[in-house]
Amino acid sequence: MADKKNNPGNLPGGNPGNKPGNNLKPGGNLKPKFNSYWIIGIILLVMIGIQLLSSGGGLKEIDSNRFFQILKNGDIEKLVIVNKEKVEIYIKPDKLADPVYDDIKSQKSNTVLGQTVPQYYYSIISQDVFVKELNEVMNNLPSDNRPSYTTVTRRNYLGEIMLWVLPFLLILGIWIYMLRRMGGGGGAGGSSIFNVGKSKAQIFDKDTNVKVDFSDVAGLEEAKIEIREIVDFLKNPKKYTELGGKIPKGALLVGPPGTGKTLLAKAVAGEAHVPFFSMSGSDFVEMFVGVGASRVRDLFKQAKEKAPCIVFIDEIDAVGRARGRNPNFGSNDERENTLNQLLTEMDGFSSNSGVIILAATNRADVLDKALLRAGRFDRQIHVELPDLNERRAIFEVHLKPIKIDKSVDVEFLAKQTPGFSGADIANVCNESALIAARKNKKMVDRQDFLDAVDRIIGGLEKKNKIIKLEEKRTIAFHEAGHATISWLLEYANPLVKVTIIPRGRALGAAWYLPEERQITTTEQMLDEMCATLGGRASEELTFNKISTGALNDLERITKQAYAMITFFGMSEKIGNLSYYDSSGQQDFAFNKPYSEKTAETIDEEVKTLIDVQYQRAKTILKKKKKELEQLADLLLEKEVIFSDDLKQIFGKRPWSTSTEEELPKHPKPIKKSTRSKKEKEEKDPVAEKKSSNKVDQDEKSG
Repeated sequence: MADKKNNPGNLPGGNPGNKPGNNLKPGGNLKPKFNSYWIIGIILLVMIGIQLLSSGGGLKEIDSNRFFQILKNGDIEKLVIVNKEKVEIYIKPDKLADPVYDDIKSQKSNTVLGQTVPQYYYSIISQDVFVKELNEVMNNLPSDNRPSYTTVTRRNYLGEIMLWVLPFLLILGIWIYMLRRMGGGGGAGGSSIFNVGKSKAQIFDKDTNVKVDFSDVAGLEEAKIEIREIVDFLKNPKKYTELGGKIPKGALLVGPPGTGKTLLAKAVAGEAHVPFFSMSGSDFVEMFVGVGASRVRDLFKQAKEKAPCIVFIDEIDAVGRARGRNPNFGSNDERENTLNQLLTEMDGFSSNSGVIILAATNRADVLDKALLRAGRFDRQIHVELPDLNERRAIFEVHLKPIKIDKSVDVEFLAKQTPGFSGADIANVCNESALIAARKNKKMVDRQDFLDAVDRIIGGLEKKNKIIKLEEKRTIAFHEAGHATISWLLEYANPLVKVTIIPRGRALGAAWYLPEERQITTTEQMLDEMCATLGGRASEELTFNKISTGALNDLERITKQAYAMITFFGMSEKIGNLSYYDSSGQQDFAFNKPYSEKTAETIDEEVKTLIDVQYQRAKTILKKKKKELEQLADLLLEKEVIFSDDLKQIFGKRPWSTSTEEELPKHPKPIKKSTRSKKEKEEKDPVAEKKSSNKVDQDEKSG
């Protein structure tokens, strides 16, 4: 057994297990890693040292007074005028012991490599002036004390070389540093700019385990069936090739955001047990020309070497956009070059046997037709929003790590979240846990989940927002108008709750539980439009004036009305015509697909449609004005009302469904306000100052 005392892996902060690559000697000492840059650094230091020595770094400079004093004393052996700039002074050896020269005692010897070296130097401005002064002094000296002087020209070749080489070395060092920084974020593509054309795909193989499998993907049963076949193709290819079938070359996952396309690809990586290349479409796009195509070639080269394998390209619309639809008219487009290379690699002259391409996008309408043809992406797997059963399964997956109370019913939660994607449901579960923790609860109960749904749909409550009483009454009657008409119309969505507490940008909000249907009739759309206009109609009937609070309502019904006329053919004057373009080509057209006369007819039909529904809403509210006022007063008192409150005022809906019977009720009895009527009507001067003079926020409906 190895001695633990000598094992640095057992020391705090040491190398665990003495793994290779950590450069540890058996004794536990760190072995410095050799780097080629050390040689360059040593050479530079040596050159700088020689330069300093050769430039007289050990000489002491003196002024003119001391120079001429030494000269008059007769202590100078000889003088050397160097480059007409300075004079090197050689002191007689027998005079160096005098106390006058104590300042140069630090010099170890007056000879270096057998040659005599000067002790002082004196800088001159002009050689002629210096020689003249020197001769005047020397003429007064005895002949035996007159030093000899010579003039020499020295060239510092090393200094000149350094002067030229150092800037280039500095530029070279900066360039290498920039190249390393540019290539440092390249991931698998390399660590320098010379590898910029390499693929950045992440490789998952037997050494890299992916822990996600199909059991972690709730719902998406139809999509998982087709994906399982692809995994089975790779595991048992003979099962299909014996019958003459060919393995599909690619599958495209299409669906709205958050439905689980990338999660499905991760499950394939965990189930297939073959090399899996994962890459984003934006990884092909680079500022350099030709890099995208080069990365595509390198990606498929690696994939062919490890076949059979799977290549997953997420958000393929980044490079797969239809050619000829770019804004750079007539110019070269790097994305088109990348797409051309991708098309060639997927189904070109050379074969890609054993390489299956998976791709994901939520914008299949903008992809190039050549990319979608059979032979490249043989299958288009649609990953849609989950239905009721799928939402239940998704809730069960995301509720596993959460401590839930017995009051939480998964079936109820699934019914309360129509239109939610898998990512939305995961957010609901996480938000409910945060809400429960904020309230210091030990378990997450049903009300926490309902609050989480409200938080995600409408935003955070702003209970401290100061609103004037007049504005609050306007908001209450606006929301009461929505609630009244939606309760009285057959095809309007069932109401969940209404609130006049500000949430997000909305001053008030109404939550509905839309029916899950695949097609919508004209009557259903008209009832929904009428209910949306109920807020504006209620304001006009009650106050004989309108406000800006209906902005969001008007925007939605205008879009809906134009869709009914121009897309769905629900107009007698326009007829069964649709100007909807599923290919998206109209986005780049310079003219509309209909004439100006037809455009005028469309505008008239839209206005007529909205006016009729607005008058219908006013008629309904006039008949139920007493109930409308009662509902608005209840809103002002409680601030939040539920469907059971409307049932007490209007009675049970004759066309109520089983879903409406399970709508959320009051979480707990709401205490009535203890403020008197006089106190409610009293104006607060602080509120007057802080609140706006008009309702300038959008009113939202769930």
